[in-house]
Amino acid sequence: MIVFLRLVGLLNVAVWFGAVTFFTVGVAPAFFSTEVRALLGEQSYPSFSGRLAMIFVSRYFLLQYWCGSIAVLHQLAERFYLGKPLQRLNFGLLIGICTLSLLGGIWLQPSLRKLHAVKYARSAAPAQKAQAAKDFRARHGVSWAFNLLVLGGLGFYLWRVANPVDAPRFVPSGKFRS
Repeated sequence: MIVFLRLVGLLNVAVWFGAVTFFTVGVAPAFFSTEVRALLGEQSYPSFSGRLAMIFVSRYFLLQYWCGSIAVLHQLAERFYLGKPLQRLNFGLLIGICTLSLLGGIWLQPSLRKLHAVKYARSAAPAQKAQAAKDFRARHGVSWAFNLLVLGGLGFYLWRVANPVDAPRFVPSGKFRS
């Protein structure tokens, strides 16, 4: 069972890290590439590329929620099944990563979606569009900063899970008798 727990934890973090890396390096930039610009046309490109990206971002955050939940359950299973104490650094890092993911998906993405709709709305006033564009740029920058922090944190967390500290298991003092 120890090997199974370790395998589940390692595979989960590897999939999570790989998905975040693939999305950050491959998927997200593809929506704003020259190929997509040519496919959508100059007039439709700004609005539709952002809308398409938001569809994928919502799925991306669902994957992060699942992987984060599995990682927390894995930490708790190691704690209760193996009797190992929670490593503060690992657990704190995991909670930080999950918090950034939740903030990005629950707070930032809905506001980015609304700002994007206002920015490209035909009925919005020019001043309203300009303010929406300014707010969108600021929140989009925060979103990318969160994403890069999650990516770095996951890389470090993957390394920690792959190279665990060999702490002694909890042994009650009553077992040692002379």
